[in-house]
Amino acid sequence: MGKRVIFTGGSGKAGRHAVPYLTAKGYEVFNLDLVPLDCEGVTTLNVDLTDSGQVFNALSMHFDFSGLETGKGPAPVDAVVHFAAVPRILLKPDNTTFAANTLSTYNVIEAAMKLGIRKVIIASSETTFGVCFAEGDKDYHQFPLTEEYDVDPMDSYGLSKVVNEKTARAFAMRYKADIYALRIGNVISPEDYANFPGFLAKPESRKRNAWSYIDARDLGQIVWRGLETDGLGFQVFNAVNDTITAREPTREFLAKYAPGTPITGELEGYAAPISNAKIRTVLGFVEEHDWRKYVND
Repeated sequence: MGKRVIFTGGSGKAGRHAVPYLTAKGYEVFNLDLVPLDCEGVTTLNVDLTDSGQVFNALSMHFDFSGLETGKGPAPVDAVVHFAAVPRILLKPDNTTFAANTLSTYNVIEAAMKLGIRKVIIASSETTFGVCFAEGDKDYHQFPLTEEYDVDPMDSYGLSKVVNEKTARAFAMRYKADIYALRIGNVISPEDYANFPGFLAKPESRKRNAWSYIDARDLGQIVWRGLETDGLGFQVFNAVNDTITAREPTREFLAKYAPGTPITGELEGYAAPISNAKIRTVLGFVEEHDWRKYVND
């Protein structure tokens, strides 16, 4: 029997690729979302994650009707993956975005901890680096962007993700739990590769994403590797693919399109400006979906 995992936001752009990745690995997954997920064997529960009572109930329920057959009540949950959120600015008022994202994350982690679930993976974001939703043309402090970067977003969404990282750290310390925050890059689904010729033709359009990306299927692998790696306490991981979304080598490209930003660390060949060295060395991530496989010259 595989691990039992509750996945919030599994119906979203990232989740609908990550959940099937986990089920293919033999995991039992229970999806908490506002809309259904078309994934065989996965039940979706409609939950308002800003309601603490609903969250506690959702994290302590049967995953489906088959659970009733045991006569022993809901089975234990091994881990929670929390991806649900207002996914960017300009969808809801700023205060609503901030409140929904921070409160839902607090509720999910608190419920997991108090119910004895000691592994949680949360979705943080590249927006914490402060440029994605910045006012005007803002430069990064330095390249590569590592997990030690001085995050400084000025928008409600990026700020909510910084707060969520701090929330995760607090609970991980208090409960001696493993809570990993994934700073997820620009999520690319298979159909999105049709947009890459336009990205390459207009490099300045990708500055807000630091010319980096994460294939949604590779993100599924990262989630799986995080679930399989125990004992790290609180950790932040940049969740991006290996290489820059440009044809030139990275240093040559950045000298042209980000001349005001110093390069202060290793950045060789075509390495992505957002470094994924930590997930490769600590979690063992191996990229499977390089954008060059799907984009012709």
